[in-house]
Amino acid sequence: METFVFDVGSTLIREDRHWAAWADWFGVPRHTLSALVGAVVAQGRADTDALRLVKPGMDLAAEWRAREAAGHGERLDEADLYPDVRTALGRLRGTGARIVVAGNQTVRMGELLRTLELPVDAVGTSGGWGVAKPEAGFFHRVRELAGSAPDRTVYVGDHPALDIRPAKAAGLRAAHIRRGPWGHLWSGTPDAALADWRIDALDELIGTAAG
Repeated sequence: METFVFDVGSTLIREDRHWAAWADWFGVPRHTLSALVGAVVAQGRADTDALRLVKPGMDLAAEWRAREAAGHGERLDEADLYPDVRTALGRLRGTGARIVVAGNQTVRMGELLRTLELPVDAVGTSGGWGVAKPEAGFFHRVRELAGSAPDRTVYVGDHPALDIRPAKAAGLRAAHIRRGPWGHLWSGTPDAALADWRIDALDELIGTAAG
């Protein structure tokens, strides 16, 4: 494989801070919101539906703007990374592979990812591209950023329906990582079964760089 493209949430980044910040913003116990996220995920719904259960009828974009204005916008630091991220990406890059990060994230989160100075060659976000997973246009941008043939490019993600199925539809190889709520709960679905590799940690990708 020549290029490895990584999803962000629940693949590279733990989302503890993300959901804790929303719980604090709405003034509900963190465990309550965590439980609601689990419930909507189990129902096959968008995780943001958990926020709408806490505050029915809310405008998500308006809430984001209010948080930013109040100084409670997106934050990211080394503690938000899964422990294997920096070493695994570094080892993969050491094989000569191109390393790309591309996920359904805001422009701001893309900026924060770049400040971490991970061993990556490029970072792309749905916010910057104006198209999000699982849309085909997102994976067209992934292919452009990867700069390698689709069958020599691996998309790595936790969400079978948003990551694995559309990546395969775009002609890419795919690795499903079993972590985060989606990665664990939906690991037995037909979408997950489409993956070329099933992994529990990023270090398991090292051997595929020569495959």
